[in-house]
Amino acid sequence: MLQAFLRHVRRFPWVTNVTLYGCLFAGGDLVHQWFSARDQMDWRHTRNVAVVAFSFHGNFNFFWMRLLERRFPGNSAGMVMKKLFLDQTTAAPLATSVFYTGVSFLEGKEDILEDWREKFLNTYKTGLMFWPFMQFLNFALVPLYVRTTFTGCCAFVWATFLCFSRQTGDGTAGAALAWMFPPKDEAAEPANDETDPKQKVEETAASRPA
Repeated sequence: MLQAFLRHVRRFPWVTNVTLYGCLFAGGDLVHQWFSARDQMDWRHTRNVAVVAFSFHGNFNFFWMRLLERRFPGNSAGMVMKKLFLDQTTAAPLATSVFYTGVSFLEGKEDILEDWREKFLNTYKTGLMFWPFMQFLNFALVPLYVRTTFTGCCAFVWATFLCFSRQTGDGTAGAALAWMFPPKDEAAEPANDETDPKQKVEETAASRPA
């Protein structure tokens, strides 16, 4: 089955890579919504994320990977680091910006730059803790004809984070971890009160004015 898939990718590289990337990216929004509000799915938001993913992210990634490979061919350490540097300083901020502004535009927000202004910098910093490692593996080990598909698999996780950040987060990893692993309510008082009743009476009497 894997061999058949690889033959299909080689025969139709653009269609296959872009389709898989878009589906995986949109799937990240479904995962976020399923964990956040399982019985109140916002299918319009998933549609908007899918439109941005198919129209821009998938296509941009497909041609960007080929541009980098033509400019810096091979997987030597020097070539990989050059591609990685350009990817994180050019493609990463552009893709993040298009996500925030694109989804806001499709939602009809008056200020489509609002989310971008508030969350772009935090999101970009968080991305530097994830994407350089993923793209290093991509440039060093993955054949060119499936690099966009590999990026889409990573983008499945990243899109979950992006959708959370846009709706309820602030673009930081800390906010995402707090959402995934909410702290237990430490403010709740224990049900049983082991204070001695006699001591409680004495404390109440002492607190009354003379």
